[in-house]
Amino acid sequence: MSLLLAIDTATEACSAAIWQDGNVLSRYQVAPRGHTELILPMVEKLLAEAGVSLTQLDGLVFGRGPGSFTGVRITLGVAQGLAFGADLPLFGVSNLQALAQGAHRHTGCASVLATIDARMGEIYAGGFTLEAGVMTETEAESVLPPTEFLANCQGQWQQGAGSGFVTYPELTARVDALCDAVPFPEARDMLPQALRDLAAGRGVSAADARPVYLRDKVTWQKLPGR
Repeated sequence: MSLLLAIDTATEACSAAIWQDGNVLSRYQVAPRGHTELILPMVEKLLAEAGVSLTQLDGLVFGRGPGSFTGVRITLGVAQGLAFGADLPLFGVSNLQALAQGAHRHTGCASVLATIDARMGEIYAGGFTLEAGVMTETEAESVLPPTEFLANCQGQWQQGAGSGFVTYPELTARVDALCDAVPFPEARDMLPQALRDLAAGRGVSAADARPVYLRDKVTWQKLPGR
């Protein structure tokens, strides 16, 4: 018997989900802004619906990136705060992996190219293949321009998913995309990997949880006159 709470705010979507002995309760809302105000009420409603408290959980799952820098930091900060208070282990799951898991949930496909619009003319991308019910990385996650990705990637995928395909439709020359069905990762699709990590004892303390940005530094433009 396992009880996990998952949260994610790393992209334009804000979501939370609870795994309760094989049953999944979830909330999902596309809201480019306001994640900070949305995520905790989602968590409170899910816990109330499940009839459990934070201290009864076996662990807390968070989208560890890649995604927007602010969104990833919000997810990590909320997860750490909840975990500190309830003395829970944390399990970070890739947002690209969650996209691939969502595509599998929708269509049953066994191999997925997952992409997230990284802004600045680039995408976050990774290839995943189904192993024992969990989408597992088979082409390393990276951040690069779509044209460079298309020129260098080696994998073959049954399906594509994520906002990278919306922003850069030329990617569909490589693979058919579920642009409408799976545009953003959902917290519920982080649960399969988290359950595997829970069984293997791979949780970390709140103090040791880390994000994965893929970009080493943020590129930004100064305001005029600065």
